[in-house]
Amino acid sequence: MATTPVQPSSPHRGLIWSALGLTTLLAACGQSSTALAPPAGGMPPPAEVGVVTVTPGDVGLVTELPGRLEASRVAQVRARAAGILQKRLFTEGSEVRAGQPLFEIDASPYQATLASAQASLAKAEANLMQASAQAERYKPLAEAKAISQQEFVAAQAAQKQAEADVAVGKAAVQTARINVGYAFVTAPISGRIGRALVTEGALVGQGEATQLAVVQQISPMFVNFTQSAADVMKLRHAMDSGKLKRAGGGQAASVRVVLEDGTEYARPGKLLFSDLTVDATTGQITLRAEVPNPDGTLLPGLYVRVRLEQAQAGNAITLPQQAVTRSPQGDSVMVVGTDGKVKPRPVKIGGQQGNQWVILDGLQPGEQVMVDGFQKLRGDAPVKPVPWQAEGKKPADTSSNKGAAAPAPAAAASGASR
Repeated sequence: MATTPVQPSSPHRGLIWSALGLTTLLAACGQSSTALAPPAGGMPPPAEVGVVTVTPGDVGLVTELPGRLEASRVAQVRARAAGILQKRLFTEGSEVRAGQPLFEIDASPYQATLASAQASLAKAEANLMQASAQAERYKPLAEAKAISQQEFVAAQAAQKQAEADVAVGKAAVQTARINVGYAFVTAPISGRIGRALVTEGALVGQGEATQLAVVQQISPMFVNFTQSAADVMKLRHAMDSGKLKRAGGGQAASVRVVLEDGTEYARPGKLLFSDLTVDATTGQITLRAEVPNPDGTLLPGLYVRVRLEQAQAGNAITLPQQAVTRSPQGDSVMVVGTDGKVKPRPVKIGGQQGNQWVILDGLQPGEQVMVDGFQKLRGDAPVKPVPWQAEGKKPADTSSNKGAAAPAPAAAASGASR
């Protein structure tokens, strides 16, 4: 028997169709909201880059030149008496005073010569006494015409000759004493003495004054260095035209000595003079500076670098060296504009001051120059400038980017949190 399906009534049919329509509408709204929603991560924030603000001012133009240290006084100790060296009376490498005995030479031959000279002087003085007495006796006799005038003149001549013999004897004694004194070799100046160039038992002073040692005065020290004549003339022209002014107000320029390991010597020196002539083979001018050396840290002959401030530039700017890009096409920096975009800017470098470049032209006060974060630049995308701090002034930085304002992972995490 066939079964006929039961059709729903009219009110029930309306409810079913309403439920189906509502379900379809909700599904469509869900798809639309899903399509219009942004990605879960959102847009990345601008990259943070370290910048410095341009601040003009008077900046000293420092020139770094190669130099060599030299003792302020050097004296060669030589033997002025011939003989066998018997004793060395000093410690090698020690400080000695002027007049201090350094060596002793066998003085017995000179002492014998001195004794002989003294004996000759005594004989001459005895002859003088006799001649003087005879001349005194002849004087009244000559006045009384008791003796001839010739006898009186002969007595006076004998007296004068005896006086001359005494003078010769005194000179011989003085010479012998000087030679005895030369047997004790003394320091000609105060300073530090080096090694002995001869040993005990050596024959010295035979034919020429044998060099025995060298005494050097190393406080203060001289440092001799050279500068290109073209650079000197260019610097003088700039100062004469008013572009630059002389450092120190016309007084002696200050110099700094940089040792071979790169450290700067603590005590500053002063420029003494510039040579009046130019070396025809190198085109260099020789300069000399005086540097205090009370502790004996500096040694003669040591090669150093000399930082010399010869002039000052007005309204100049200093930038860290890592902020400047140097190439054969010119020098340039990256400037962050008010819109946050970075653009290159050509600049003119006037010199070096420590680890910074002196910028003479190309920047305006208040502009922000990038120092680090160059690896974060992405095309023309804007950046977020943050104050840059030198590596020694900020807390411990684990980033591999030297001089960066903040480690890259930290910056990324900060942007994600926003």
